[in-house]
Amino acid sequence: MNLRFAYCTSVSQIGAEAWNTLAEGAGPFLRYEFLSALEESACVSADTGWEPYHLAVWQDDGEGQERIAALMPLYKKHHSYGEYVFDWSWADAYHQSGLRYYPKLLTSIPFTPSYGTRVLVRESSQEQALLKAILIEVAAEAKRQGNSSWHILFPEKRVSDLLAREGAHQRQGTQFHWYNNSYESFDNFLESFTSRKRKNIKKERKSVSLSGISFDRLEGADITAEDWARFYHFYQRTYQVRGQQGYLNEAFFTRIGETMADSILLVVAKKDGQSIAAALSFKDDTRLYGRYWGCLEEYQFLHFETCYYQGIEYAIDKGLASFDSGAQGEHKIQRGFKPIITYSNHWIADPRFDAAIADYLLQERKHSGMYRESAEQLLPFKVKN
Repeated sequence: MNLRFAYCTSVSQIGAEAWNTLAEGAGPFLRYEFLSALEESACVSADTGWEPYHLAVWQDDGEGQERIAALMPLYKKHHSYGEYVFDWSWADAYHQSGLRYYPKLLTSIPFTPSYGTRVLVRESSQEQALLKAILIEVAAEAKRQGNSSWHILFPEKRVSDLLAREGAHQRQGTQFHWYNNSYESFDNFLESFTSRKRKNIKKERKSVSLSGISFDRLEGADITAEDWARFYHFYQRTYQVRGQQGYLNEAFFTRIGETMADSILLVVAKKDGQSIAAALSFKDDTRLYGRYWGCLEEYQFLHFETCYYQGIEYAIDKGLASFDSGAQGEHKIQRGFKPIITYSNHWIADPRFDAAIADYLLQERKHSGMYRESAEQLLPFKVKN
């Protein structure tokens, strides 16, 4: 393959049309509009430790012309915040050995632990060859710059497996996702639960209803500037009560509201005519992605209703196949979210640490498997004979 590799300090250098042509069907987070909103709002930048360094792979078409064969989001990362695949102990080990772990190279969707496409390719028949070429190139670039490593977070399994065979160690994690078994309604979904678990969910939902709380599901152009301002206030408050600040700023939310309205669902909780909480999700043709939430007042089970039950109802109403409600959360199990395996891959420049991390990941995988098996035993569904 006659390839040329170019590194870009913003997605705008590639352009919306070129990027989205390859990103079609890859989900909302790999759209040009999402990535550019992060950059335009300065949520990702050298100052925030997410320095854009996206990779464009150009290929000769055989007639003396070049076209983009592959694109991959890439960042020079100066810390490990906002990744959801934790390597702080690796960084500490590097530091204790007198070596520098940061900056590292990272392929990820910033602040977004949702699995999916990570390398966009024009021709699916070339995916395997392009992935091998990209791994070789990025590893060489890491060495040229003195980076410790390259990491790709939450790729699809087939991509992760291929990279693992080529020397980028595979790591496994666990998330909890809801799957639509052709349910006709939320009550129909609950019929798959054991009696006790079904009663618990109904009790939770009734508690919220008796508190006088109602819900609006807003999509696209129905979400006003006032809705966005209120949501951002809720979002920041969830961090402020812990003495922190959210990764994302108001400019980011304003921008995606303008450019990605077709991919957004905002669930707003109201009491006495006033908005008191909201949950922001993204969506595509098959999946709902729960992302951000916040509230002004705490009510028992309000979080579960706003973030999970309203999302499940929406997914059933729209015929969506699954609901990815984000990272972590064992409390999701008893609400019908099943444990799934997520993947990441890690290329390590230093041979000694490469071997040590490979051994660590092997041991970690055993514990992860045991954890998922235990989690599956806690699911609320009836046992099929």
